[in-house]
Amino acid sequence: MKRILALVERDMRKFMRSPALIVMSMFMPIAQLVILGYAFGGKIHDLRVGVVNQDHGMPAVKLREMCGAIAANARTFEAVDYTDLQKALRDLREGRINGVLNFPPDYSRRVLAKDAPQVALIEDNTDNFAVAALEAGFSEIVGAYNQGGAPPRIPGGVTLSVVELYPYVPYIQFLLAGSIVMAIFISAMIGGGIIYIDDKARGLHEGYLVTPISRLELILGFNLSGAIKAMLAGIVLTSVGSIIAGIPNPLEPIRMLKLLLVIVLTALALISMMFLLMVRVNDPLVPRATFGVLNMLLFFPSGAVYPIYGFPRWMRAISTVDPFTYAVHAFKALLLKNTGIMAIAGDLTYLAVFTLLMVVAETALFKRSL
Repeated sequence: MKRILALVERDMRKFMRSPALIVMSMFMPIAQLVILGYAFGGKIHDLRVGVVNQDHGMPAVKLREMCGAIAANARTFEAVDYTDLQKALRDLREGRINGVLNFPPDYSRRVLAKDAPQVALIEDNTDNFAVAALEAGFSEIVGAYNQGGAPPRIPGGVTLSVVELYPYVPYIQFLLAGSIVMAIFISAMIGGGIIYIDDKARGLHEGYLVTPISRLELILGFNLSGAIKAMLAGIVLTSVGSIIAGIPNPLEPIRMLKLLLVIVLTALALISMMFLLMVRVNDPLVPRATFGVLNMLLFFPSGAVYPIYGFPRWMRAISTVDPFTYAVHAFKALLLKNTGIMAIAGDLTYLAVFTLLMVVAETALFKRSL
């Protein structure tokens, strides 16, 4: 029993000497409770819907005003007026809006003639959660609009004609982008965190310090070696996962080149972030405890498993600075929509700038001494 207690005492002493490990072990259950509690099941709101009124008659104006009332009260969506249907569809394809409500030119005439007028709701159905929220919201509006007068003997009310912009997207395809980023993150965690700390614990780090290599060269060497491992994981999961999930034309060369660019920038961003977090850490237990916390703080607020439109404001703030968010958005745009490079230019720019900032910070913090 004395030997057992001695082992317990030794481990407890090591634990108490690592405040970061204590904080992580205490913080993780609380963070998991709060983040998972808000990440799933939130009510979708603040979607952006383009409204194209090609009719301009009074019935169309009335229905447009009802859309504005929903935007002001329930905040399910924000109505954005467009004069050009093609521009609205282009913004929909590139992710600037979530749907397009189109009033055809003969809408008012058919309303007055009670000739089954229709309004088209064009959806970006790569996001099933947003689609369900839009369909429910506009169905409610149309229902309220049709109850405005006495019921006719021949039904002539407005009907909502739903047009899906893309083929049906099962949830496994929706989740694929997040899975790819998670695979890259795991490799980055090992390459930029655990391996580096283990090298320091074994004394291998001392060999780097007696060489004439500069701090920046050391940082770039560590980041590139880890990024290569992360890129290999991303390429494998992108290829195999796309086939398993049933992505159309998964190995199309042009798409694969665009995906490779996203993989490279995502790997560099995540590996540089992990190295910055571990650059002053000496305890090999810290990165293992940190992994669970980072996994939760970065993965779930990114919109990988549930759209960010359902998050509270404080969680949206996390997603705004989270590199996972931009990587997941870029992968979804390429895998589910096969968009052009301009649709993900903002994501690529953020990942590149994020990497640069991380490298500058870790170079400043790196110590060429024991």
